[in-house]
Amino acid sequence: MQKDAPTQQNKVAELAQGFDLLTLPEDFYDNPFPYYEALREHSPVKQLSDGSFFLTRYADIIGIYKNTSTFSSDKKIQFKPKFGDTPLYEHHTNSLVFNDPPLHTRVRSILNGALVPKAINAMEPGLTALVDELISNMKGKSQIDLLTDFASVIPIEIIGNLLDIPHSERAPLRAWSLAILGALEPVISDKAADRGNQSVQNFLAYLAKLTERRRKQPGNPEHDVLTRLIQGETDGVKLSEKELLHNCIFLLNAGHETTTNLIGSALVTLHDNPEQRRRLIEQPDLIKTTVEEVLRMESPNQLGNRMATKTAQIGDRLIPAGSNIHLCIGAANRDPDSFADAQRFDIGRSPNRHLAFASGAHNCIGNTLARLEASVAISGFIKHFPDYQLVNRPVRASRARFRGFLSIPCQLNAHR
Repeated sequence: MQKDAPTQQNKVAELAQGFDLLTLPEDFYDNPFPYYEALREHSPVKQLSDGSFFLTRYADIIGIYKNTSTFSSDKKIQFKPKFGDTPLYEHHTNSLVFNDPPLHTRVRSILNGALVPKAINAMEPGLTALVDELISNMKGKSQIDLLTDFASVIPIEIIGNLLDIPHSERAPLRAWSLAILGALEPVISDKAADRGNQSVQNFLAYLAKLTERRRKQPGNPEHDVLTRLIQGETDGVKLSEKELLHNCIFLLNAGHETTTNLIGSALVTLHDNPEQRRRLIEQPDLIKTTVEEVLRMESPNQLGNRMATKTAQIGDRLIPAGSNIHLCIGAANRDPDSFADAQRFDIGRSPNRHLAFASGAHNCIGNTLARLEASVAISGFIKHFPDYQLVNRPVRASRARFRGFLSIPCQLNAHR
């Protein structure tokens, strides 16, 4: 070997040194984890070309989640240069996830009553019936798309039921949602921005009509989240019309796309780890820890963001006030300092304190429902199609923030 030949360690260091969220290489989208590993080792608090900071260590990220006074979720400042005065800006700066108190507190407190364990448990029979129906429809087919025929159908139906949206009106919801969420990627094209803005406008127009009908004919607020949002108040203050409509969009978007990706990623990961798939088939009671391990290994939401409200120390770096901070959930969830044998997919892993649903005040409000949907969907599919095989490789979506697939062609070999 030549003396000046780069060692593997040099290559890893170069990977970290050259990383920039604004100019990602094509191979990043399929497998970002080597980049995350390099950053954790060589530059865990990495300053990017735009002055923002990219964090990859579990301890740093969970510390930020817990310190809401120093690290703000409000995105009015950060999103203005990206979106300008557009429908996308209005939507994302009015939704629950990108706000601090008092808006965050008001919306979350109103929603909490509709998503308590009792209410979610009451959804399980309907969810099971839906999964059974989808599986029954598949049995006459030799090949399906796991994403479009199965994974994406389940959450859009469940969230549609939560808001009591008529089935005949649900067709455009997924496309609108994908366009709006796609605009949150670190870099977007003008075409993608136009599509996102149009989708916000279409969504708002539809929801305005839906809420008008619901005001005239209210549902049961214990089960109908839209009625609860309309009628609910905190300290005598109700949501404004703008807050109401944008948080309905947020619920539909957050509630279905991440769960779609969770179910799809679970079935792909089990396929790629046949010994773990056999283990789940033989021990179906491992379904809950299986879902948690998929959430850790293939977190549907890979990135979060905060803004430093004052100068702060993170690791050995001083972060100036006003800095934008990227919280890399996908990297934290594979941090060997927090997870033993972190790169191994182990469906029995316990404890498993992953950050797929964030942590602290912004812990995902729908996490219990997402876990239930994934558990019922994966269990049902594995039971009826234990020998399923993927046809070629799934088509990965080229997204840094939301990890998932565009298509998962699958050959069915139904259990007889």
